[in-house]
Amino acid sequence: MRGFFYGTQAMKFVDEAIIEVRAGDGGNGCVSFRRERFIPRGGPDGGDGGRGGSIYLEAVQDLNTLADFRHTRRFAAAAGKAGKGRQMSGRAGADLMVRVPVGTLISSEETGECLGDLARAEQRMLVARGGRGGLGNSHFKRATNQAPRRATAGTPGERLTLRLELKVLADVGLLGMPNAGKSTLLRAMTAARPRVADYPFTTLYPHLGVARVEASRSFVVADIPGLIAGAAQGAGLGTRFLRHLARTRLLLHLVDVARTDQDADPGADVRTLEQELSCFSSALAQRERWLVLNKLDQIPAVEHQAVQQQMVRHLGWEGPVFGISARTGDGCAFLCQRIMAFLETRSADSLAEEALR
Repeated sequence: MRGFFYGTQAMKFVDEAIIEVRAGDGGNGCVSFRRERFIPRGGPDGGDGGRGGSIYLEAVQDLNTLADFRHTRRFAAAAGKAGKGRQMSGRAGADLMVRVPVGTLISSEETGECLGDLARAEQRMLVARGGRGGLGNSHFKRATNQAPRRATAGTPGERLTLRLELKVLADVGLLGMPNAGKSTLLRAMTAARPRVADYPFTTLYPHLGVARVEASRSFVVADIPGLIAGAAQGAGLGTRFLRHLARTRLLLHLVDVARTDQDADPGADVRTLEQELSCFSSALAQRERWLVLNKLDQIPAVEHQAVQQQMVRHLGWEGPVFGISARTGDGCAFLCQRIMAFLETRSADSLAEEALR
């Protein structure tokens, strides 16, 4: 089982950053008059100022985090140059391209308004427009004013404070209470190596792994840090990682069926997380979700069937149910095959719907 799947190594996520962007100011227009020998009335020949540089955000595949923005928070594009005589326009300021990971959501820090979502590689977004260049005095020549001494200043470039938020791009999200075995399952399905330990909140950042069923059939799995009651209101790791489930197409709800706590109630844990999903997002609560009963290796084999049936009855669960042991790998290969088939069916349905539209 361990050699059957492989994929990317685990990646830590710094998933929020606040940056300031300042587009370049436009250059000023020029007041100038043509003065050459034998041309006593050359007239106004002041050139226009150059436009200021604009700032773009570009989504790239080779970045996985927003960590770089912890150290570099201010970005400024070049200003336009002032115009000159002989109707020479000033040079335009160079545009600035800021690289961000694919999946970055951009919003205004002042208003909270969502400005854009860079969900595809090489997608670009203009976030701050450069100022316009001023007009030289050659634009103001009139029959009644043949020697204008008027030019306009360039306009300032846009200045914004932006919040960048990175959402994990994964097909499948692992959902469960702390210590349900999500990181161990990610290890079993992929080559990712998240930290695993016998205490809650071992995972403090999302981890990605690629489960490759065959040479050309694979899907991306995200291990989301464990959630607790009140997560939608910020308890525990709170909404910081709940939002990473928004892009997934399938949720695997892991339940530890071998918990030895005296007050342990796996059914209550499932209902608690269902409540948190509903509070955070109604769309997320309606996402396709499968029940995965983990740690069956800690229960006698003769009891496996009875434990699974009891859990399904206790929850009134009507969706797919899988019994696995992430530690030993039992049942993981079958689970991956079913996930791959589900995702391929969904992709085919989406293409058919798009063709009909």
